[in-house]
Amino acid sequence: MSKLDTAEVATPAQLDELIEEATVDCHDEEEQVNGFFSVMEENLALPFMTPILGVDASVAAIEMDDYGRIKAVCERNGEQQRIDLLDLPLPSPPPTGVEWIVAYRRWLEGGDFVEEDEDEEE
Repeated sequence: MSKLDTAEVATPAQLDELIEEATVDCHDEEEQVNGFFSVMEENLALPFMTPILGVDASVAAIEMDDYGRIKAVCERNGEQQRIDLLDLPLPSPPPTGVEWIVAYRRWLEGGDFVEEDEDEEE
C-alpha cells in the first residue's frame, strides 16, 4: 500500500469547490469544522486501511475532539489510537470520499475561515 499523492484526488480548484460546499452558510471556524465533519460522515467510506508507521491499520471512524479538531480513529490488533486528519497518511488507491479529507487539510493549512463581523449582525 503506497502513500496517496494529492493529485490523485482532486485539483486545487476542485478542492476549493469542496471547501465552499462544506463551509457554506458558516459564520465562524467552529461551524466550518462542523461542516467538514458532517460531509465526511456522509461521504467517507469507512473503514479503510492505511499505512501508519510502516504497518497497515484500519481507519474505523472519525470523531471531533474537545478542541474542535477532526480525528481518525485507527485500529490495529484490538488497539485504538486517534490521529489528527492533518497527520493521517492516506492510502493509494484512496477510499471513496477521501477528497473531503484533502479539502479539509487545504482549508486548515490556508486558515481560510470567515469570522462574521459583529457589526453585520445588526
